Amino acid sequence: MSAFRGLLTSESVSAGHPDKICDRISDAVLDAFLRHDPHARVACETFIADQRVIVAGEFRTRDLAQFDAVRNEAEAIVRCTLREIGYGEAAHDIDPERCSVDVWFNHQSPNIAAGTDLADGAIGAGDQGMMFGYATAETAALMPLPIWLAHRLIRRLTEARASGALPFLRPDAKSQVTVRYLDEDRAVVDTVVLSTQHAPGFDLGALREAVKDDVILPIIGEELRSPEFRILVNPAGAFEIGGPKGDTGLTGRKIIVDTYGGACPHGGGAFSGKDATKVDRSGAYAARWLAKHVVAARLAPRCTVQLAYAIGVAQPVSVAVDVHGYQGIDAEALAHGLTEVFDLTPQGIIRDLQLDRPIYTPTSAYGHFGRDEPGFSWEQTPRIGALLAAVG
Repeated sequence: MSAFRGLLTSESVSAGHPDKICDRISDAVLDAFLRHDPHARVACETFIADQRVIVAGEFRTRDLAQFDAVRNEAEAIVRCTLREIGYGEAAHDIDPERCSVDVWFNHQSPNIAAGTDLADGAIGAGDQGMMFGYATAETAALMPLPIWLAHRLIRRLTEARASGALPFLRPDAKSQVTVRYLDEDRAVVDTVVLSTQHAPGFDLGALREAVKDDVILPIIGEELRSPEFRILVNPAGAFEIGGPKGDTGLTGRKIIVDTYGGACPHGGGAFSGKDATKVDRSGAYAARWLAKHVVAARLAPRCTVQLAYAIGVAQPVSVAVDVHGYQGIDAEALAHGLTEVFDLTPQGIIRDLQLDRPIYTPTSAYGHFGRDEPGFSWEQTPRIGALLAAVG
């Protein structure tokens, strides 16, 4: 299951966390461009503080009218996104109707455009860098247990707020799960931390009991709890002021939440607001796709795939596979088999994973991996048979 021994902690944050608000706005702008032009080039950043939102970036469309159309839509996209998250008033978070929205859109640099549009019609990598993908048999989603549980806690908390089951909850929240790996096949949860924004004046003791009973215990079943299992709900006390009223937010600051919770390396590139020619995003999705195929095919119980690219070059400069000491397969042979089965050029990744569709807004919360949902094509494993044949 896992090569870890001892403790591993991961966190998740809600869509109402200031950084995640920015990720969601940036991805909503990306989706708007892709609806107008599936070949649009998008690099969108959002900054939010108190009652001000700034959306900026560089973009390219086939027709200037498409660029102008999204620029004109951008303010409405911001306000709609804030409403959908659940925000509504300036005193304790942000007012979607009255907050200031600044839009600064620029055209893509011709130097970058020349690097991605190659002479033979291929697509070069939109940047240099390395990306990691990971899969592990320790959960059904082939995700590390700590981040998988942390996301599930935030989802359940959000559902309790949206459904009215816990009407005192507000959109900003964070979870943290500490798992103790006992041996290769056993893991238990030592500690859960959950901090949530709440209605002004709501009794802290009542909040802690409700969140424990309605959110935490249903996700962390008895079989998962260690003898020393601890629950910490709002350990700092009242959390009435949240969202951008309580802290600034910026696109791309939750990259470990977006991936594997610290269970494997990270190349450093953020995902949100970037079209799929940016290998920070598409390369990371492809690396997860490969690693998940390896584990789903039972070629290894854990797998890390690293891809690396040079800007303006279509083929990756390296493909490396780590099976974490597993002796059942040769990692070099596995890497060779993966490159036979999968086209790892940006053009091939975009084609095979259908990354030119407006699918990205849902990725902005609850992680980009381990989700069996429409649009998450990199979570599907249709090439298990081909991979098994390629590695013999």
